[in-house]
Amino acid sequence: MPESAQPATPVTFPPAFLWGAATSAYQIEGAVREDGRTPSIWDTFSHTPGKTAGGETGDIAVDHYHRFRDDVALMADLGLTAYRFSVSWSRVQPTGRGPAVQRGLDFYRNLVDELLAHGIKPAVTLYHWDLPQELEDAGGWPERDTAYRFAEYAQIVGEALGDRVEQWITLNEPWCSAFLGYASGVHAPGRTDPAASLRAAHHLNLAHGLGTSALRSVMPARNSVAVSLNSSVVRAVSDSPEDLAARQRIDDLANGVFHGPMMQGAYPQSLLTATESLTDWSFVEDGDLALIHQPLDALGLNYYTPCLVSSAASAPAGPRADGHGESAHSPWPAAEDVAFHQTPGERTEMGWTIDPTGLHDLIMRYSRMAPGLPLYITENGAAYDDKPEPDGSVHDPERIAYLHGHLSAVRRAIEDGADVRGYYLWSLMDNFEWSYGYSKRFGAVYVDYTTLERTPKSSALWYGQAARSGALPEVESV
Repeated sequence: MPESAQPATPVTFPPAFLWGAATSAYQIEGAVREDGRTPSIWDTFSHTPGKTAGGETGDIAVDHYHRFRDDVALMADLGLTAYRFSVSWSRVQPTGRGPAVQRGLDFYRNLVDELLAHGIKPAVTLYHWDLPQELEDAGGWPERDTAYRFAEYAQIVGEALGDRVEQWITLNEPWCSAFLGYASGVHAPGRTDPAASLRAAHHLNLAHGLGTSALRSVMPARNSVAVSLNSSVVRAVSDSPEDLAARQRIDDLANGVFHGPMMQGAYPQSLLTATESLTDWSFVEDGDLALIHQPLDALGLNYYTPCLVSSAASAPAGPRADGHGESAHSPWPAAEDVAFHQTPGERTEMGWTIDPTGLHDLIMRYSRMAPGLPLYITENGAAYDDKPEPDGSVHDPERIAYLHGHLSAVRRAIEDGADVRGYYLWSLMDNFEWSYGYSKRFGAVYVDYTTLERTPKSSALWYGQAARSGALPEVESV
């Protein structure tokens, strides 16, 4: 047999590797007015004309609140071993303060029980962007009190589920909450105040630290507490001093603003200096950094595409190509002298370049930063314009190729010494994609938004085969 005809060496994973999928509450649950739930900032934002594509909302979403048992059975049929979901804060604690609504907690108790009954390991995210509206009315994340309210909420959920859920995540992508929510305004609550976005970032950090302590005060010591960061892989167009300075500026705003205090106990001095035109950071009170710098049991990394920057002085004028939506307001405070470039290569429906090398680079960066800290890829996936065939099946070979490339990058990182213990595909099923409404499909399971019927796509079947075998199946040509 000629060498070129030899079968490829299979890409295999460690036996205990978790094969999961991820969702978030507002994107899938629906039932926004049932069992005591009150509005979150995303209810308010999506009902504000002009804020979402087509004025679409998560009022019904994909009705997971009523269909969760069928959805869990579907996960089990696919062979998933883990499921990461978020808790709706306003479903559990409607005003963001005070006692819990037991009906709201019961939904998550029942979901966890159903997952465990099917042999699927639950991972709970406490905050995936849906702040109770009453807390936003009181000032939201730019206000320090919100962090303390989060700690109370974390304790409530930890007490309710901590005996059965071992994996916990305090915050999902706090960068989006702070800078898309309070600087560029493309996410809820839609504010455009760069100084407020930096205060929000600090109070999200403080919420993580206080929430971590609150969880550990009420849960078994065996439980793992982590955070999921959408840390950017920031690359410079050239090695010129100006472009490297631009890269550092964005790396601080994308990454250092969170991993600095959480993992190293301090904000980068270069960040403080670069933003001094906006704030003196006096909202960082004595003792805050110690509260934030709690030892992590694991770290979640969310990755989609790298970021390419240069000095604005060396770039032609044009729209900001940072992949974070269109707005006249930037999500990058005090970075007006930085230009963002579209990276070359194939793109998803989001316009994001497909580059698995970025995922490998991201994993290795944090593996070096925190040797021995278990890592999980808590989000990774792609949106494509999926459509059913006449027979009702949904074929998405592009997504299969995307997953094969990125999972191969994860495996290379493991070979290079990184302790990566699991992968959560974004997303389990098509859902409400924030300001894009229902126009972008990230799911491995197709959802007919008229009937809400679920149909596993080719990628779901491919991924399920990988989960069952611990090895990546071959990829069809695309």
